[in-house]
Amino acid sequence: MTAMISPGKAQDVAALPTLAPAEAGILSLDDVLATSAKQSPQILEALARARSADGRRLSAEGAFDTLFSAEGGSRVLGYYNGTYADAKVARPIEDWGGQIYGGYRVSSGSFPIYEDKNYTNQLGEIRAGAVFSLLRDRMIDERRFGRVSADADRAVADAERQMVAIGVQRRAFDAYLNWVAAGQRLGIYHHLLNLAQERQRGLQRSFEAGLRPRIILVENDQTLLRRQAMVVQSEQAVANAANTLSLYWRDADGRPVIPHPEQMPVSLPALPMANVPQEVARPDLIVAQLRERLVRDRLALDRNALLPRLELQMEVARDIGDAGLGGVSRSGNDVRFGLRFSVPLEQRAARGKLMQTQAELDANRRRTQWLDEQIRAEIDGIGITLSAADRLIVLSEDERGRAEEMATAERRRFTMGASDLFLVNTREEAAASVSLTLLDQRLRRIAASADLAASSGNAAALGL
Repeated sequence: MTAMISPGKAQDVAALPTLAPAEAGILSLDDVLATSAKQSPQILEALARARSADGRRLSAEGAFDTLFSAEGGSRVLGYYNGTYADAKVARPIEDWGGQIYGGYRVSSGSFPIYEDKNYTNQLGEIRAGAVFSLLRDRMIDERRFGRVSADADRAVADAERQMVAIGVQRRAFDAYLNWVAAGQRLGIYHHLLNLAQERQRGLQRSFEAGLRPRIILVENDQTLLRRQAMVVQSEQAVANAANTLSLYWRDADGRPVIPHPEQMPVSLPALPMANVPQEVARPDLIVAQLRERLVRDRLALDRNALLPRLELQMEVARDIGDAGLGGVSRSGNDVRFGLRFSVPLEQRAARGKLMQTQAELDANRRRTQWLDEQIRAEIDGIGITLSAADRLIVLSEDERGRAEEMATAERRRFTMGASDLFLVNTREEAAASVSLTLLDQRLRRIAASADLAASSGNAAALGL
């Protein structure tokens, strides 16, 4: 009987992590970061949000679209029998807050005196004109601010996308680093286990030759079991680290891939950054600066609202063809100029908005200042951590050399019968502990270097 799998179940199965083939090559940090940058769902989501901001920017441009309009009408009953049609094309002016336009209208028949403007010559009337804002809306208006706001939203979305990408790459770096470190810890515990196994074989031969008591085999076997447990726990840590790494290392279809143990490199990755940078390009700082700039533009818009409205209107019209029923007064060129003026007498709404925007601008300035100082303090703190890690690594390397020398000497003394098994195990495990400490110190230095790249906004150091 064949089992049926629903489409939802099939999709879940397809999303499960897969295991990399055993013959795959060594997995490098660059491979993981490159795959994460292209396939991480969080980065792809941020890219989609950036595309949404592009759509809002295009919508804002719609305020400057050319507009075509037309109307017409006819009197079908009554004393008058006039028919007219009017078409107009208008284009907003971006720099003066007005518009330019051109049109054509034509009419036939008769109209009442209160519709006298509908008369044209027999071939109609062509016209062109413009409206200019001389005070309010001359430098900025709602349309231009909408475009500025959309530009800011698009820049913010791009900066936030980069901020998300840096965060994802930083976590991918940690996942890879923890996987390699887990492998190196496993190597240290394997070395301890091999020492105990080799010693067990030597003790077995000595016991069979009557040179060692049986209890010493039991004692070393106890050590052997404890170290085997360490290896098992370390193998579990490697498997967990590989599973976490699969969230960032994916195949061409975006599915997680669990790395095979044979793909693990023999050494830790290099430092992404070694020195504290002088310039910082943090995306969140860029976002704060963009929002501050947008509030400053809104402040200009609010100040614009306090100005009186003064518009200059110009139009040139010419009727063509023979005179119509309206008479010869329509013939020839018709040039008109006009001014329109208006101003609110109290302007409380405009002044209230201006006060709000000024307060918001001051708050944004303080927020940006605090963020800048916080970032600088964070970077300086990471620099201190790097400097201390370098010194601690030197000390740990010297300590490891001494510990290994002591362990080697103690094993030699034990072989010669001048030491006991307890001291040998203590020396070996002390040397392993120092090796683990040295590994942790190196991990802290590399992690601090990755933190430095993320905190300074160095996208290239994180594979972006």
